[in-house]
Amino acid sequence: MLISERRERLRQQFAGDTCILPASVFDPVSARIAEALGFEFGILGGSIASAVVLGAPDLAVITLTEFAEQCRRVTRASDLSFMVDADHGYGNALSVRRTVEELDAAGVSGMTIEDTVLPRRFGHQQQEELIPLDEMLGKLRAAVSARGAGGPLVLGRTHAMSATSLQDATERIRAYSDTGVDAIFLQGVKQESDLEAARKATDLPFMTGSTPDTLDFETQATYGVRVALRGHGTFNAAVKAVYDSLKHQVEGGQPAEVSDTFASAEVMGIATGGALYSVWREGFL
Repeated sequence: MLISERRERLRQQFAGDTCILPASVFDPVSARIAEALGFEFGILGGSIASAVVLGAPDLAVITLTEFAEQCRRVTRASDLSFMVDADHGYGNALSVRRTVEELDAAGVSGMTIEDTVLPRRFGHQQQEELIPLDEMLGKLRAAVSARGAGGPLVLGRTHAMSATSLQDATERIRAYSDTGVDAIFLQGVKQESDLEAARKATDLPFMTGSTPDTLDFETQATYGVRVALRGHGTFNAAVKAVYDSLKHQVEGGQPAEVSDTFASAEVMGIATGGALYSVWREGFL
């Protein structure tokens, strides 16, 4: 599937009336498995990218180059409409413009740009700060200008509901909507009234971060939420599987004792694109 087709599929999702769960993926293997299971949409979290690429926590130490290259690995391996968490855009408004250009070239379908101060300043390690409204508006306008026609979708992401106040959140939502972004990413939604207030502030569609179980997808859809995240448990599960496997080995365990934890040949074929490579071997070697 062409990159343009993947982006159009994402646009149609945001233009529709349903709310979907994207697959949390982080590399070619996870993306191929997600697609084989029927997912059409995938997302890479910034914290997960830092863990996968650097083995580092979510402290904004990954570079744009490293992040874009990981995105490119995912988009070449699957036909998922691939969304990414582009954090703060890796700097000021000019850096945001460069970020959009690089992620566009990497084939992503959509990205979020957030309004938090990253990396966190000295003395604020336990407190989430937001950048001034005018600075964020400049970032979003820069992102929209770099996107161009047919480029990846740009979502303005606000943490105001958890970092400041609902009033600040609605003011930011209203202002972000006027920059030309395609949707708003709401982080920190705790109850239905938060969605109700956000809906009154803009006509744009929403994406939400992790929300309480009481806010099911049908409820969120009525307020214009078209994509709802449920965390990034895929990578967490993968880390535990690696840990358990290596622990079993270092303790002298035998492979046969844990063979029920191994991926089958069929699943390994999905993960590595085995069917395609079989066709190519027959045709070209």
